Amino acid sequence: MKQLSLSEIRKEMKKTLEPKRFEHTLSVAYTAANLAALYGEDVNRALTAGMLHDCAKCMSYKKQKELCVKHHVPLSETERKDSEYCPVLHAKAGAVLAKEKYGVKDEDILNAIFYHTTGRPQMSVLEKIIYIADYIEPCRRHVKGTTKASENDVFTTARQAAFRDLDEALLIILGNTLAYLRDKDFKIDPATQETYDYYREQKG
Repeated sequence: MKQLSLSEIRKEMKKTLEPKRFEHTLSVAYTAANLAALYGEDVNRALTAGMLHDCAKCMSYKKQKELCVKHHVPLSETERKDSEYCPVLHAKAGAVLAKEKYGVKDEDILNAIFYHTTGRPQMSVLEKIIYIADYIEPCRRHVKGTTKASENDVFTTARQAAFRDLDEALLIILGNTLAYLRDKDFKIDPATQETYDYYREQKG
């Protein structure tokens, strides 16, 4: 299957996603394009990954899981056991949809979609860009890991770091995400902790 053009993907996302999710999607794509231009990544690849990063959000958790199982996508213990909802599973399902429905064959784009909720050690530049853009895009109304009082400070710190050093931004975002999950007593995907530990060691 031939990959859909960016304009075709945009039309599909507008038709498929809820309005607020579509607004977020566009904002992630354009933020990713800016970061790509700064760090020497292909802007069109960043736009494609950003436009498709939440393409499975319109699906129920049950359908996301069924899609992953059908295409032999490895699932974590949490993803296998959760019967009602898993907030990170849409990323894996989205990578499948991007390939099977929208014709994306570029493995780096598919990985950027696949890992945009958890990250992973040794991420490519494009993977880092999509992970970061999903967090710092200006349509975000609340940043995980913060209270309302400190929300703007965390957002500003992460955003400034993103345009200075991708790894520094990753550490800020991962650290705040982990703090938020622990504070709310939510399950932490092992990949998120592994990613944080990896980049913390890399940054010394």
